Amino acid sequence: MLIERCIKNDAQAQRQLYDKYAKQMVAVCFRYCGNYETARDLMHDAFVKLFKNIASYTGEGVFEAWMRKIFVNTSLEYLRKNDVLKYSEDIDDAGFVYDENASAVEQISEQEILKIVASLPYGFRTVFNLYAIEGYSHAEIAKVLNINEVSSRSQFSRARAILQKKILQYNK
Repeated sequence: MLIERCIKNDAQAQRQLYDKYAKQMVAVCFRYCGNYETARDLMHDAFVKLFKNIASYTGEGVFEAWMRKIFVNTSLEYLRKNDVLKYSEDIDDAGFVYDENASAVEQISEQEILKIVASLPYGFRTVFNLYAIEGYSHAEIAKVLNINEVSSRSQFSRARAILQKKILQYNK
């Protein structure tokens, strides 16, 4: 099995695992940092962590989920280290828009949606990714980002509103 070979530091197996998941994992990193070059650097850092800690994978749960958590955490570490969340837009300045025209999203490709998500301010984008894509609860997000739960809910709500507005503008 590929994972067992990676645990034994088999370079060929590590390369196979890298080739199998690199594209998917760089997309995870990109969703958090919004810059492709930084996402590639984060992906490489996360693979180093993955191979260093792969022996701690117990076989419980899906390997991809265990792996994904490493990439998300590496991205969050980058955001904290660079204190980029302090540069995010103040929640009160974001405005709130709600539009029931949800079919607009059906007219946009996945790549275009990812670009729109990447254009969100760091705080909004981080909370949106953690909640909507990674499945974290607001309590978990609050703990990970060292914010209160109400802020997590507000940032998610505002992120959704901004995304709705940008998607509608994109389709015009």
